[in-house]
Amino acid sequence: MDTAHFSSPLGVISVSANDQGVTSLSIGGNQEPGGSANPHIRAAKVQLDEYFAGQRKTFDIACILHGTAFQNEIWKALEGIPYGHTLTYGELAKKIGRPGSARAVGGAVGANPIPIIIPCHRVMGSSGAITGYSAGDGVTTKKALLDLEVISYR
Repeated sequence: MDTAHFSSPLGVISVSANDQGVTSLSIGGNQEPGGSANPHIRAAKVQLDEYFAGQRKTFDIACILHGTAFQNEIWKALEGIPYGHTLTYGELAKKIGRPGSARAVGGAVGANPIPIIIPCHRVMGSSGAITGYSAGDGVTTKKALLDLEVISYR
């Protein structure tokens, strides 16, 4: 396992990866920026820089996810939310064929180990309002990501 830290408009982003792909991403902290020889981390850095520059709308990075079957189902569904669009937790639950499981969906979204690349910031509360976010500075970070993608929200 290897970890590197990068400067971003959101503060320091830390990316961890093994030989197979990226395993986690965290936003915030006071680590000193530093690179890595791991090709998955290098690819993540390049693609995140492009995303923050407004030049990338999707990510093409191998991600290794360890979660329950339900969490993995939700994380896969998050990847299907296009850049510049949002869904509510309830809409995401319906999309995966589990209407009525919005709270469970919220728990899985909050447990996403690779935010931004797996775009959990695109999921909103039932009214369409910005609700909690488990990465970085919480709702402030989520709002910054939505603003970057020029998403209209209430």
